[in-house]
Amino acid sequence: MGDDTAVGYRHRKVGAQELNPETLMMGFGYDPRLSEGALKCPIFHTSTFVFESAEAGKAYFELAYGLRERQPSEEAGLIYSRLNNPDLQVLEERLCIWDRAESGLVFSSGMSAITTTLLSYLRPGDVVLHSSPGYGGTDYLPHHGLPEFGITRAGSRAGHSAALEQGFAAARAAGRLRVICLEPPANPTNALVDIARCAELARSATDATGERPLVVVDNTFLGPLWQRPFEHGADLVLYSLTKYVGGHSDLIAGACLGPESLIAPVRTTRTIFGTMCDPMTGWLVLRSLETLKLRMTSSLKNARYVAEYLRTHPKVRTVHYLPFLPPDSPDGALYQKQCLGAGSTFSFEVQGGEAEAFRLLNALQVVKLAVSLGGTESLAEHPASMTHSDVPPEERAELGVSAALVRISVGIENPDDVIADLAQALEQV
Repeated sequence: MGDDTAVGYRHRKVGAQELNPETLMMGFGYDPRLSEGALKCPIFHTSTFVFESAEAGKAYFELAYGLRERQPSEEAGLIYSRLNNPDLQVLEERLCIWDRAESGLVFSSGMSAITTTLLSYLRPGDVVLHSSPGYGGTDYLPHHGLPEFGITRAGSRAGHSAALEQGFAAARAAGRLRVICLEPPANPTNALVDIARCAELARSATDATGERPLVVVDNTFLGPLWQRPFEHGADLVLYSLTKYVGGHSDLIAGACLGPESLIAPVRTTRTIFGTMCDPMTGWLVLRSLETLKLRMTSSLKNARYVAEYLRTHPKVRTVHYLPFLPPDSPDGALYQKQCLGAGSTFSFEVQGGEAEAFRLLNALQVVKLAVSLGGTESLAEHPASMTHSDVPPEERAELGVSAALVRISVGIENPDDVIADLAQALEQV
């Protein structure tokens, strides 16, 4: 283990060359010699694992339940697939590479990653500050789910620095602020939140015991290619792996990444809640990681063509696409500082309202009318009546989620075909 015959197992260098993430996605963390020489990691469909001895089983459980410190070079032994599984362990190691994280966990969905992480740190009487708008499920949790556990929320509208400061002050006044949960860019408006400023505010709230609020960033919209929250002070990074990382609209999964000291409590909660990813899904995500950069780069380029077309169309009122932010504006400056690319999901408003937006959506032929995003195919949906329908109408209006708003996730088709489809559909508006 570690010699040149185990290509990809732990190697991060070839000679003096530091290997890049897209290269490491092809084999890092997996030793073919442990699986009959199979080039790809097999699917380990098993609930439990056989111990070499009773002593080995005891040692594995001691580590799994934190009864002793891990010895140098000691690896956690396989026990039971609710605790660990080879497919998931390899996947977690590879996910950490993209974000330069120390440790990671994968979950059965993006929402299970969010819920398990938040409930690992929030207790009755605590306060969570969250940015809005956000993914519908994420938005539902602090408004309706967490209050059932005695946890209070404070909101902050994305794209407004003053709202962040006000939300932070309100959260501090409401009780013990424990978590600042962000989703930049905002879903579906693409409004940004300053991660570095949130980290500064969190540090300013350090108490006498040295504890401070955790900054948790949902990085699903831009992924590790186009935004790296840890470089701006985030403590934990969340993903719906269903979206860009999975990338084929054929799986549901989530992830939480960060330093081991912060991941450890989440791992314990995952073990008890049973919110881990299954081996087959883990294997599918491993497959997808090999083409992540290719897919996200292609869709990034395609989205620019589509956004430019929509920007000049007489039946389109506004296009919420990050590169269109004025560079001398606060939001434009934040985009340049915080993001490495615009991604391929954005929203636009048609002239009119719901009826006009529906005519557009119903006329689409290449672009599929479906929720979700980040797949190989282009998808479009109507946030106000679909993904954000449970947000009160007055709040939707305040957040910019109008009846005329359409969200599009541009895929890897030929962009000329996507544009032609939008052109014929816009004729119906």
